[in-house]
Amino acid sequence: MGKRQHQKDKMYITCAEYTNFYGGKKPDIPQTNFRRLPFDHCSLSLQPFSYPVCTPEGVVFDLLNILPWLKKYGTNPSNGEKLDGRSLIKLNFAKNSEEKYHCPVLYTVFTNNTHIVAIRTTGNVYAYEAVEQLNIKAKNFRDLLTDEPFSRQDIITLQVRSLPCALGRGLENLGAAALCQPHSPPRDPTNLDKFNVSNFFHVKNNMKITDPDEEKAKQDPSYYLKNTNAETRETLQELYKEFKGDEVLAATMKAPEKKKVDKLNAAHYSTGKVSASFTSTAMVPETTHEAAAIDEDVLRYQFVKKKGYVRLHTNRGDLNLELHCDMTPKTCENFIKLCKKQYYDGTIFHRSIRNFVIQGGDPTGTGTGRYWCWASLGSFGCPIGPEGVGGWDMLSSRPLGTHLFFFITFRSCAYLDKKHTIFGRVVGGFDTLTAMENVESDPKTDRPKEEIRIDSTTVFVDPYEEADVQIAEERKKTQLAEAAPESTVKKSQSKSGSQGPPTYRQGVGKYINPAATKRAADEEPSTSAAIPVAKKKPSGGFKDFSAW
Repeated sequence: MGKRQHQKDKMYITCAEYTNFYGGKKPDIPQTNFRRLPFDHCSLSLQPFSYPVCTPEGVVFDLLNILPWLKKYGTNPSNGEKLDGRSLIKLNFAKNSEEKYHCPVLYTVFTNNTHIVAIRTTGNVYAYEAVEQLNIKAKNFRDLLTDEPFSRQDIITLQVRSLPCALGRGLENLGAAALCQPHSPPRDPTNLDKFNVSNFFHVKNNMKITDPDEEKAKQDPSYYLKNTNAETRETLQELYKEFKGDEVLAATMKAPEKKKVDKLNAAHYSTGKVSASFTSTAMVPETTHEAAAIDEDVLRYQFVKKKGYVRLHTNRGDLNLELHCDMTPKTCENFIKLCKKQYYDGTIFHRSIRNFVIQGGDPTGTGTGRYWCWASLGSFGCPIGPEGVGGWDMLSSRPLGTHLFFFITFRSCAYLDKKHTIFGRVVGGFDTLTAMENVESDPKTDRPKEEIRIDSTTVFVDPYEEADVQIAEERKKTQLAEAAPESTVKKSQSKSGSQGPPTYRQGVGKYINPAATKRAADEEPSTSAAIPVAKKKPSGGFKDFSAW
């Protein structure tokens, strides 16, 4: 009697069985609130770790979480005892090709049921089976990877094997009833509580370390609206769109920055702000008239009085061009800047019509560039037409943009006047121009069959640089002239001294010297002798002034 199935042929019961099952010591029943922390999780944040460290007792933390905690509390979050950061041990976990933690010796993947240990001296993490067979039983206490010596006390248990049923494994002093429970907690005879999340000190006391980034993120209202439906997200996106209405209103209410006006760029008319502010309530009131500022380009063009001279070096010879900078300053300045930037170097004349024009300036060499501007360099001094950007191409009839293309006419083309900007003429290299005209072109596309290329350009005279220098000198003279009167006034003030006129009494007339007033009264003659008496006016009517 009393025979159990696992005892097979034994006709007796042991002392341990009698103690645990028949009124002796109560069986070790596992805790019902036991919550096990996975081996790859931080015991503080309860999240997967990135930089694992552990305490000498084997409690694993993430370095990014434990350092702020130690700085604020200086204790072990799991038990509340003091903890020195220098005692933390850096753990070296090995990963396989699938980025899973495994034993670097047995190559077994770690699970929540694997017995995992670490070596204190090196921090290397192994499966307990490898350390047991190759170190403990072999009595070779050297690290399996670095061959560094260690003692048996340096073996730290990070996780013990979960034992759902351990009967028949030769475990001693463990209650059979406890081992037969289907979900028994991991058994560590030395310290079982270090694996129980429910018994962690910071969990029971609800202690947390605040992350500065998280606190900053909580200030955003969308932090608490992470799990929302599609309609809510669309509504929030509409609300968070940048609204520029207030900025536009503020721009209209804000007074614009005033341009610096001097003697050179001052216009003969005012800014008109006084009258505009008088009739508008949206503008800042203005009470003084100020001269309007002329654009810097317009001011520069007023100082341009010379011609510009450029040479085109082509594979057929050189062409000397005279630019009418004094008549078409914008177009000529643009052409000179492009020549200085070597923009036309290597470009070809992609269109040539005998007895008419040759066209170049397209960097693609096809005549289909993005930017267009048609301007003529008359070889026979064609009249200068009106300058302007945005004219019309006489062949394609489309609006034009930046100055890139240009024409050179072979003959006088008076019918192009006032249709295109004629900004210069050829003054040298007529033999080269004739050679270019004699190159045969395709009758369909007017493209020269032989290449006519601009190798380089040379700018001999740039009137715009001279104009800039002249403007700078004029402004310097103006500043010196304005500063001269101010210095004279300051010198006179320094000579007279900083003290004001002397006072002789309080109240009205305090600056009047009584002695000077008395002296003036003594020197002044009597009023009776000084003022003559008027004669009586005759009664015969007003005739002349002889009676007075």
